[in-house]
Amino acid sequence: MSDKLLLVDDEPGLREAVQAYLSQSGFTVEVATNGQEGWDKLQQDIPDLVITDIMMPEVDGYQLLKQMREDPRLKSIPVVFLTARGMTSDRIQGYQARCDAYISKPFDPDELVAVVENLLARRSNATEGLEDGETPDIATLARQIQEIKELLTHKSAIPQKSDPVQIDLTPREESVLELVAQGLMNKEIASRLETSVRNVEKYVSRLFSKTGTNSRTELVRYALENGLTD
Repeated sequence: MSDKLLLVDDEPGLREAVQAYLSQSGFTVEVATNGQEGWDKLQQDIPDLVITDIMMPEVDGYQLLKQMREDPRLKSIPVVFLTARGMTSDRIQGYQARCDAYISKPFDPDELVAVVENLLARRSNATEGLEDGETPDIATLARQIQEIKELLTHKSAIPQKSDPVQIDLTPREESVLELVAQGLMNKEIASRLETSVRNVEKYVSRLFSKTGTNSRTELVRYALENGLTD
């Protein structure tokens, strides 16, 4: 399963060239011609990372980023600004707006791929309680497993929301969620589903994004409250 990227740019030639290069690099790339279309596509399918221009009609890159950071389902998705605005003041403004990387046009496609891979790797590490490639915090992982088991033991005491959130999960995401809710870690889930740990990490990361949660414990509680798992 390749990582899903959303590329938002109103310049047809550059959009097509970047999409082709990223696809050749092994990514699945969805495109949008402006910020409004990009926002609409984010509502339909949540990607692993967004690459967006800044200067666009209707909704510009800053507005798109602001909307994402204010949406619990989208706030943790890495965002790369790919733009002709390359002054230092522009970069500062971009980082103050909470973009994750800022690349000025013209750019080296290999640099873009390297930035994307780095941001995706960091996000993947975060799903297992890692940070910047450090070794797992075993105590944190063990605590999360114990918290999940306690939630399940007392799940009858967790109030069900009268108007549960409707979230569009794929069958595989539902399977991963069920196993996370059993207190299994990614290696165990990968074994059960006969897939790679890397793929499981991607699914867990997408579940975090879709539910606006930041840990396995939060994810399981959210699932129980909204009837997403038994």
